[in-house]
Amino acid sequence: MRLSTRGQGLPPPIHHLTGLAPVEAGFGSSTFRMPVTPWLQTTVPGVIVGGVIAFLADGPLGTAIVTMLPPLAYMTTSDISLSFLQPGTMESGTLVGRARLIHGGRSVALSEVTIEDSLGRHLAHGTSRGFLLTAPGAPSEPMDVGPRPEYATPDPYLRPVAGAPVSQEDWNRMTGLEVLRLCINDRTYAPPIYHLTGLRPTQAEEGTCTFVMPASPWLASPAPVLYGGAIAMLADAALSCAVMTINPAGSSFAPLDLKVNYLRPVLPDGGLMTARATLAHRGRSMAVATAELTNEDGKRIALASSSVMLLPGRPWSDLADATERVVPEP
Repeated sequence: MRLSTRGQGLPPPIHHLTGLAPVEAGFGSSTFRMPVTPWLQTTVPGVIVGGVIAFLADGPLGTAIVTMLPPLAYMTTSDISLSFLQPGTMESGTLVGRARLIHGGRSVALSEVTIEDSLGRHLAHGTSRGFLLTAPGAPSEPMDVGPRPEYATPDPYLRPVAGAPVSQEDWNRMTGLEVLRLCINDRTYAPPIYHLTGLRPTQAEEGTCTFVMPASPWLASPAPVLYGGAIAMLADAALSCAVMTINPAGSSFAPLDLKVNYLRPVLPDGGLMTARATLAHRGRSMAVATAELTNEDGKRIALASSSVMLLPGRPWSDLADATERVVPEP
């Protein structure tokens, strides 16, 4: 881990895809950063969605646990839970996640993370639980990773961006369901994050939404499995857009929390993952959605839930400029 923070280890595919990278590590602590690039934009203009925060958070949460493991021991993430405090925006610069170990037992460990932006704003707080396991065999000698390879083309997040968010003018005249159906039926409306990750909606009705994303090798973690933050990002997309299906024209909503329970690992073999989300509650000021995620074989890989604050009559442009969240008057 310390080799990676000194730039001496070979970075995983997720680093090349997004710029996510460890910058500091100690016993029971870890810090990651990720640049806010135009590639992270969704259909919503100017706002960093909760799934992007979760994508960053999973890195330091997991490695804060890994730093205290002995040889042959390894960790598999059981769940991740995030509370969103302030909206991140495209002006946030670089996002930084600082995690520390809360508890390290014989079979279970717990870590916590705080997410800030370059402006020093506290965007989110989260926790993650990991199951601790031991591999068979004897410890091997550290490998000589050699110099980092050089590539002829820039990393994906450094390339010219493809796609764009839906404009605020379009949001002012279209409901969330209309926007989602437009994205499904017309690929020219695909925002940058769809082009970057392969994430896309396939079905939307009032109160329900389905997203798919390939388990691309670009989303592989340092371990030979898909990065848990990528699965959380897929879950958040479906959950948020289940709420989006009831969003009136000229209105918005703010994520409050996200919880993902991981059920089985996913190999980065290109197989299509599916997230189906449904509204479980719709009130005057809050909505709750749940989701089931499956792999290409139809086996469950995760369960997720999220709650959001409904903001009728407030456009996304207001949310992008917000510094505090205020519950609407009843």
